[in-house]
Amino acid sequence: MSKSISILDKDYAQWVEELCKRYRQSQIKAAIKVNTEQLKYNWLLGRDIVEMNVEQRWGESVIAQLSKDLKDEMPDVNGLSKTNIYYCRKFYQLYNPSNEIFHQLEGEFTDAENFHQLGGIFEIPWRHHCLIMDKVKGDVAKAMFYVRQTIENGWSRSMLLNFISTDMYERQGKALTNFKTTLPAVTSELAQELTKDPYHFAFTGITQPYNERILKDALLNNITHFLTELGTGFAYVGKEYRLQVGQTENFIDLLFYNLNLSCYVVIEVKIGKFEFGDIGQLGGYVVACNHQLRKEGRDNPTIGLLICKEKDRIQAQYALESSSQPLGISEYDLERFYPEKVEGTIPTIEEIEAKLSKE
Repeated sequence: MSKSISILDKDYAQWVEELCKRYRQSQIKAAIKVNTEQLKYNWLLGRDIVEMNVEQRWGESVIAQLSKDLKDEMPDVNGLSKTNIYYCRKFYQLYNPSNEIFHQLEGEFTDAENFHQLGGIFEIPWRHHCLIMDKVKGDVAKAMFYVRQTIENGWSRSMLLNFISTDMYERQGKALTNFKTTLPAVTSELAQELTKDPYHFAFTGITQPYNERILKDALLNNITHFLTELGTGFAYVGKEYRLQVGQTENFIDLLFYNLNLSCYVVIEVKIGKFEFGDIGQLGGYVVACNHQLRKEGRDNPTIGLLICKEKDRIQAQYALESSSQPLGISEYDLERFYPEKVEGTIPTIEEIEAKLSKE
């Protein structure tokens, strides 16, 4: 509450605070509605250009003429440049209801005015769409993936560019795992989607020869970037996390908790090639976490992820089949770059506390 407000009594102060909060919420809703209506307009403009065959009917220069005429009629309206009108055409062509792939993704589409059936494409800013259209080259499945990820994670445009540039669509959910045979169906699908292969660790800045300690230290020195690369919902618990098993001390490389899965995630980092023995160690850590950390009724079974520099896929698959614990194996590389802004993908303290305290 601002000190400049003349507080008549407690009820008045609360009322003023509620009015301010209500106004801010209405402004956010208004901004979202304006964006939605603008995107609908752009989609319909693109539809008209395509379905009316305007370029075939009036010549290729008609788009430039259309831009000029619209600006003359609506001088206060933005987004009427020739370039933007071409984007409107691409927008409709990409999300054309007759697109067979789009039908597979979104189901039957019978009325072009029923915009809600277009799968949330009107929920992200226009400039995000322009970036997606530039990068996906007409691949509607890929475009819808980035639209959904932007909606779910609140990505800024720079973050969207980063994840497109690092081939997130191609990497997402690609780790070798045994989740289908070790986790319930719904959980296994979500767990699989939270994996990547390979993981991109260029943010560590490592360019010289290194060992596992150097890599792990570099990951934690850039923990914000590391959590972003792991994905939404990961919360850091500890490095070289100590577990006493019988008379033996064991130290997990990296321990996380995932809010989406409601489970601990054991991550082991290996700078060399995957070997059979690695899966036994990782599985042992997972079992130990289930006995010592997991709370019955609150946490789902712990999963393990081995991130190595190189793996033989057949050898890795055999190793996973030998384990009854939910485990995954991915590779990493050090050859990508990340933007400075990574807000919106890391759970807040309040989210972590709420999740961990919920019985």
